[in-house]
Amino acid sequence: MTPRFDPHDPLDLDSQLSAEEIAIRDTVRAFCADRITPHIGEWFERGELPTARELAKEMGRLGLLGMHLEGYGCAGASAVHYGLACLELEACDSGIRSLVSVQGSLAMFAIWRFGSEEQKRRWLPGMAAGDTIGCFGLTEPDHGSDPGSMRTSARRDGDDWVLNGRKMWITNGSIADVAVVWARTDDGIRGFLVPAGTPGFAAPLMHRKLSLRASVTSELVLDDVRLPADAMLPEATGLGAPLRCLNEARYGIVWGSVGAGRTALETALEYAGSRRQFDRPLAAFQLTQAKLADMTLRVHNASLLALHLGRLKDAGRLRPEQVSYGKLNNVREALDVCRTARTILGANGISLEYPVIRHMTNLESVLTYEGTVEMHTLVLGQALTGIPAFRG
Repeated sequence: MTPRFDPHDPLDLDSQLSAEEIAIRDTVRAFCADRITPHIGEWFERGELPTARELAKEMGRLGLLGMHLEGYGCAGASAVHYGLACLELEACDSGIRSLVSVQGSLAMFAIWRFGSEEQKRRWLPGMAAGDTIGCFGLTEPDHGSDPGSMRTSARRDGDDWVLNGRKMWITNGSIADVAVVWARTDDGIRGFLVPAGTPGFAAPLMHRKLSLRASVTSELVLDDVRLPADAMLPEATGLGAPLRCLNEARYGIVWGSVGAGRTALETALEYAGSRRQFDRPLAAFQLTQAKLADMTLRVHNASLLALHLGRLKDAGRLRPEQVSYGKLNNVREALDVCRTARTILGANGISLEYPVIRHMTNLESVLTYEGTVEMHTLVLGQALTGIPAFRG
């Protein structure tokens, strides 16, 4: 018998997931529904994430932090497992997925991939448990898409390193116990672990954001920060090291953006069925149905792409250009879905009583962080033509 058509899974993608994958997805979905969704609108309106450390510990108990890493208390889950978790987290809010993504795919991954055994043993178990929070300092006030031009410096002074510089738009910065900071040295770009409380190091909160409001965003200030020699990540040499970390985080965005789009679509579908105009539900009008059909195509085509890239990653075949493909497409599609959903909800679309405007404004940040539209377009352009055009 042909199964019935499911408006929430029109391509029957659940049939392509294992029982374990579905169980992980449903566990994260239930956690978000219980612990975050009832409060997220208020947190967003107030511009804070007051329970960030508490949520991190709960996420640690669920195995969500660094879940795709092996050893040191990490879950060792598959790329698809991690992707499904990111989808459900961002279906709740992009800021919540960012907390997990920065912790696991940036800070923890940097230590796991480039750190010494001592550094891994010192930091990773606590980070996996959510007892220790990390952040990732690469972006600077004047150097976003061109991190190779960073001004933050690290110079030798005897056996120590002395760091000076500024980093901006750093998720988790003000609550972090350790910051992974990238700096220019005489030997090129290197990574350093800067514990909170180190003299000369500060992480003031950034205010007046109108996007990712339920997220801790900070500046990192380094004024003659003195670190021992063993604070440097020994295996991280050159710009390729932080870029590899960014690629891990971008993979999570490929999935997470689908979650934001899905929530907007489901909200619009429910609203169109219940809201009446001219003695008919909105869903009865052809123009509304056209919008809903187009939104469904965008969300579920993006879901197919995310799953395909996840399977490639688990097979060890995923290329950075393919991650750029996924990030560029899925965030753009999710943002268009949110904007269309806003029109279906009319004036209610701008109210925090509904999630649409929150997701729409969040995705404006997701569109540009971890690589702007322009950068990922040029990555694909170079892959297609063999000609780099970043400086042309």
